[in-house]
Amino acid sequence: MNITTRLILIACLALPFAACKKEEEKAKETVAAPVAVPTNGDKSAWQAYIKDVAIRNMEGVTNPPYAYFMPDESSPDFAGEYERQLEKMKGDVGRGILEGNMLVFGSPASAKMADAVIESFATIQPGSMKGVKVVFIGAAADNDRVKAALAPAGVDYVFVQTK
Repeated sequence: MNITTRLILIACLALPFAACKKEEEKAKETVAAPVAVPTNGDKSAWQAYIKDVAIRNMEGVTNPPYAYFMPDESSPDFAGEYERQLEKMKGDVGRGILEGNMLVFGSPASAKMADAVIESFATIQPGSMKGVKVVFIGAAADNDRVKAALAPAGVDYVFVQTK
């Protein structure tokens, strides 16, 4: 009788752990497939893609991310949008970003976005952004120059290549 009681007790204690394991496996199965990189300058498709990349890179981030987007260079009033976005980026970065935050930069105009990121970080004090994650979504050709411009700030840099 004592052995039977022990076996029942062990089964009762093990059952919740088995149920948790199954719930974890279900959660892993229901993770959405990554959003495909847009092949054109469709603004809403790019914004959905950038949002998906941000969600997939939230590890270690404790606050909602700051996301910056510029449309394709062929869009009407690109120059005006570029200037407005650059001004916003400079203002946000210049005020300082606290540890646990994330900045996400993405655009079908990768080179122009890279230029804006580099200019935004030009006056940042060395080491002033430790613990801040910066995700740059763009062409491989722009990765090294963005990485070099961000390195002095001490950010955790993540590059996501658009193909």
